[in-house]
Amino acid sequence: MSPASTPPTPPPPADTRDDAPQFVLPLVVRLERAAPPARTDALETAARAVLVLLGDERAHGDGAWAGAVRAWEDARIRKVVRRARGSEWRRAEALPGITVTGKSAEVRVFPPVPLDGWPKDLAKLQVSGTELDDPEPPAAPDPAQPVLWLNPELEMSAGKAMAQAGHGAQLAWWALPEAERTAWRDAGFALAVRTADPAGWGRLTGGGLPVVRDAGFTEIAPGSCTVVADHPALRQGPAR
Repeated sequence: MSPASTPPTPPPPADTRDDAPQFVLPLVVRLERAAPPARTDALETAARAVLVLLGDERAHGDGAWAGAVRAWEDARIRKVVRRARGSEWRRAEALPGITVTGKSAEVRVFPPVPLDGWPKDLAKLQVSGTELDDPEPPAAPDPAQPVLWLNPELEMSAGKAMAQAGHGAQLAWWALPEAERTAWRDAGFALAVRTADPAGWGRLTGGGLPVVRDAGFTEIAPGSCTVVADHPALRQGPAR
């Protein structure tokens, strides 16, 4: 069975996830001093990287990464973004994973690892202080394209926002029917990440779309709504 026809595994009940062995999905963003990526492009590339891994044949059935993915999905869906440059990036690229490239960003996603069992070359990388800027405001998203809307009331570092965008993309992937997952994958997981208009945030969170609520491990309070995954196939009314 191909990944496109394999139904995504929904998460177990919340009250059992903390009892399971905890895994984390590592993402590494390439952050060269001379040419850092634009913030929005880094967020979009990270979200697509999560989807690329979820759709990869190695993450399903008897694939090489399938056991780790199942263990990760049975626990808290943790993602951690670290940064690398130069030789650090080259060592990261040598480990099993997938590099996804955006307009200016490169993000490598790796199969899930135990929370306390990071590969040495990834464990050494810095996780805090990943700050990026957009050289100019991003354009309005195409209403026919999936959009991951960020909470306009929260301040998040670029690394934290990348992880949250990845969560949103994953929730959308789980919620979509098979045909829509296949179409999204065939389109290269096209998506946009934007900060929502404060006036429309309540409508987004109350519109039946997948909502990311943060566990509160870093930066923001537990239960904070960070992202709404607005995929056209999941909308209940007119495009937002």
